[in-house]
Amino acid sequence: MKKHIAKPFVKWVGGKTQLINDIEKLLPKDFSLQKDLTYIEPFVGGGAILFWILQKYPNIKKAIINDINSNLTSTYTIIKDKPNKLISALKDIENTYCTLDESKRKDYFLIQRQRFNKERLSKIENSALFIFLNRTCFNGLYRENSKGEFNVPFGKYKNPLICDEETILKDSSLLQKVDILTGDFEKTLSFANENTFFYLDPPYKPITTTSSFTSYSKETFNDNEQIRLGEFCNKISSLKSNFILSNSDVKTFQNDNFFEDIYSQFQIQRVLASRMINAKADKRGKLNELIITNIENTNLIRV
Repeated sequence: MKKHIAKPFVKWVGGKTQLINDIEKLLPKDFSLQKDLTYIEPFVGGGAILFWILQKYPNIKKAIINDINSNLTSTYTIIKDKPNKLISALKDIENTYCTLDESKRKDYFLIQRQRFNKERLSKIENSALFIFLNRTCFNGLYRENSKGEFNVPFGKYKNPLICDEETILKDSSLLQKVDILTGDFEKTLSFANENTFFYLDPPYKPITTTSSFTSYSKETFNDNEQIRLGEFCNKISSLKSNFILSNSDVKTFQNDNFFEDIYSQFQIQRVLASRMINAKADKRGKLNELIITNIENTNLIRV
C-alpha cells in the first residue's frame, strides 16, 4: 500500500509541485545537515513546497508561512488546530452534495458560494466551504473579484473528493511546527536569521495581456509590487539568509529585461513548466519560468 503523504489540501493556480526537482537541485549540499533550520514562505498558496520540504528535511525545526488571502490562512489554521471538526463538517457537505443530480448540485454550489461571500460563518464552516468550493468549482480555481468575493462558477465534476480525510490529518501533523501569518509578505522578514531559508512564489508577472491572473485576493500584485519584492530579496541576502524565488519569464513573448534588472546581482535560470491559465490555447502548455536564488555554488547559469 502506498504511504499517504502530506500534500496541498486545495488546488491553487500556479502550484509548484512540478518545480520541486528544480528547487531541490539548488539547495545547498549540506541543507539536510543544517541544524535548527527555519523555513519561511511569504506566499504560501496551496503549500506544495511547504509540505514537500517539511517531510523531506526533518532538520527544519520551525516554519513561518504567510499569505494575504485570509480565507486561505484561516483554513491552514483550522487544519492545524481542529482537523477533526473540519473533517466532520466536510463529510456533512459531501454526504449532501453527492446525493444530488447535476442541476441540484449547481443550485447547492451557488447557495454555498453566496453564504461564503455574504454571511458571517464560524471558522470551521468558513474553512469547510472554502475547501468545498475549491473542489467543486470550475477547474478548481480560487479567484476573487475587487470586492474580495469568490466568483468562480460551478464545475461539473462527477465524483469530487470533498473530504480528503487522510490529507487533512497528515497536513495537520506537519503544521504543528508552523506559524501561520496573514498579510503583507514583508512581515516575514522579522523571523529571518543566518540559519533561514526562504522560498518565494509571488503572483506571477503576466507574460501577455491575456495571461494575467493575480486575483488570488482582491489586492493586486503589479509591477511596483514586483520591484518591492526584489528589494525584499536584497534584505534577505543582507541578513545572510538563503532564498529561492520563482516567477514568469516575460522574455517568452517579448524582449523584456524586467526581472534581469531587478535581480541582476543574483543567479537566474530558466526551467520548463506547464501553464494552463490563458485565454489563448497557443499560450498554454510548457513555457519557461524563472528560478532566482542567492545560494552560492549551485549549477545555475546566469542569463
